[in-house]
Amino acid sequence: MRVNDAVIGAILLIVSLAVLWHVQTFPKTPCQPYGAALYPFTVGLGLAIVSVMLIVQGLRSGQPMLLLRAGASQGLLAVGITVAALLFYVFFAERLGFVVCSTLMLVAMLWSYGVRPVLIVPVALVATLVIHLGFYKLLKVPLPWGVL
Repeated sequence: MRVNDAVIGAILLIVSLAVLWHVQTFPKTPCQPYGAALYPFTVGLGLAIVSVMLIVQGLRSGQPMLLLRAGASQGLLAVGITVAALLFYVFFAERLGFVVCSTLMLVAMLWSYGVRPVLIVPVALVATLVIHLGFYKLLKVPLPWGVL
């Protein structure tokens, strides 16, 4: 399955505009030149710019908007597992915790993307620990501990 870049860019542009609109409601931090909205606003703005570039590139390519071909089921499986992993985190993060949920999510997603089996668990563990370190220790984001 091949989806034209213009379609993907349009979807991402809608998401980025929703983020940019929503961060306007974030409270200002007193006595600070920046607040809680700085990071999501920067990411949303970057996503909007890249989305427009994708739309232009997709329209210039002249390719069909959607092209189905043999073997598309592997790609659809990967997309389905990614969406299921995100829903899994939403519903089970408080009970199981970030480390457990993130590791399970990454194992499932890496498997669906066709990563060599010998690399799946080590990569999932290292990535989970690096992400946890970045968010919990460096950015001071309170992540759920769950069973830990």
